[in-house]
Amino acid sequence: MTDDWSSERAEPVAVGPPRRAMTRRERARQARYERRRRTAAIIALAMLVVVAVVAVFLGSKLWHSFFGGAGNDYAGDGVNDVVIQVHDGDSTTAIAQTLHEANVVATIKSFVDAADGNGAISAIQPGYYKVRTEIPAADAVQRLTDPDNRVGKLVIPEGRQLDDVADVKTHAVTDGIFTLISNATCVDLDGERHCVSSDALRDVAGAAPAADLGVPGWAAEAVGALGSDHRRLEGLIAPGSWNVDPSAEPQAILATLISGSAALYENNGLLDTATAANMSPYQILTVASLVQREATPEDFSKVARVIYNRLAERRTLEFDSTVNYPLDRIEVATTDVDRGQHTPWNTYVRPGLPATPICSPSEAALVAAENPEPGDWLYFVTVDMQGTTLFTREYEQHLANIEVARRNGVLDSAR
Repeated sequence: MTDDWSSERAEPVAVGPPRRAMTRRERARQARYERRRRTAAIIALAMLVVVAVVAVFLGSKLWHSFFGGAGNDYAGDGVNDVVIQVHDGDSTTAIAQTLHEANVVATIKSFVDAADGNGAISAIQPGYYKVRTEIPAADAVQRLTDPDNRVGKLVIPEGRQLDDVADVKTHAVTDGIFTLISNATCVDLDGERHCVSSDALRDVAGAAPAADLGVPGWAAEAVGALGSDHRRLEGLIAPGSWNVDPSAEPQAILATLISGSAALYENNGLLDTATAANMSPYQILTVASLVQREATPEDFSKVARVIYNRLAERRTLEFDSTVNYPLDRIEVATTDVDRGQHTPWNTYVRPGLPATPICSPSEAALVAAENPEPGDWLYFVTVDMQGTTLFTREYEQHLANIEVARRNGVLDSAR
């Protein structure tokens, strides 16, 4: 009996249409695809490895930054002096983070622990502080709470102008805003004195583009009209307390002060007041500077009214303060020669307001410029050493008042 099957294995039966053989080009394309897929897989794996390594590194670094404990605290007197900034609203942890990033403390936790319960740290003021790198956390706390380590603190009194001014009678020199800024930037680092010079500030004030100096749009045209004269920035730095970065460049320092002052002026309603008075904010600022220099606070609003009355009647203002301004001096009386000089500020020969403010006015002077006292006065003169000032509309009466001032020695400038 024989088997129905052949002793040899039967060939498989093909199902469906016959498969077309791949061309050489298709085989090459398929090979390239396979290579790209393998390469992509390798790259993806490598990236995962890198991410994992970085995560481990950063995690370890953060862990040691926050939780390194006292064992990782620095010891000794430190390596180098460094200036750090405490920002408004910084928590103790935020200050610790700043110190850690500047390599002042070894860990964030060490500083937080050292500062725990320290009321002075909780009440620390925003600003700049000199510390040292690689010091114990307790030392960092002590340094930050020592007032002598506060640097970059700038106070600008009311009525100062950019340049220093000299009193004609006493020869006493009053520091201008540039000098005050320069002094505020001075800091001793590792035994070496570092300051931004007043000359550097003055040069930048005249050379840098107004926009790069933080000049607000409402002052840009007037500032541009003065070209490269540094006095174009007069009045744009408000009086008050400021924090100055001792390590910053002159342009950055001025830009910070000017932009901050613009915000201060605007928040106090300067733009709205100017619109209501049909004047520009810059004109209001200029009027306020004249009020500041020409009167004592009790007469601010009356002097503001005199200014507006004279402008309305198209009279020259004839203020001695505008004569003295570009001469960088203080003098109650001026000479005929000085009053005859043609400068952008001399209101004896120039109609209207001076080209710029002539100082940084106080808030009280600004309020007076925005809200002048009602009256028809056109003239005023201070008649005694106590500051008594007489106002009148009549020129003849004004001349009589001037004689009283002369008899009392008020108009004697010793020249």
